[in-house]
Amino acid sequence: MTPSETELMLKGYGLTTAEFFYHMPDYTHVLNSYIWQDYDLAPDHPKLFEFVEFWQSKLDGPLHSVRFTHRKLIGAGEWQNQVGEFTLH
Repeated sequence: MTPSETELMLKGYGLTTAEFFYHMPDYTHVLNSYIWQDYDLAPDHPKLFEFVEFWQSKLDGPLHSVRFTHRKLIGAGEWQNQVGEFTLH
């Protein structure tokens, strides 16, 4: 069973966004870009590096560069279960 996004965030995962710049296979002087997003663990970023290895071994367009950012959306200490009800109107 795959954990939900909330469960991943509570385990310390954050959203990693990477922009891959790569050479077109038939036109090596042309650069193209690809955006990738997944929940990953900083600072090692195992999912990001797994994707980079996949790209290098399976895809034709050689990588030029990779630019990425990582943001923890919530942490285990920041989340509280609240029970209650608000009635409007």
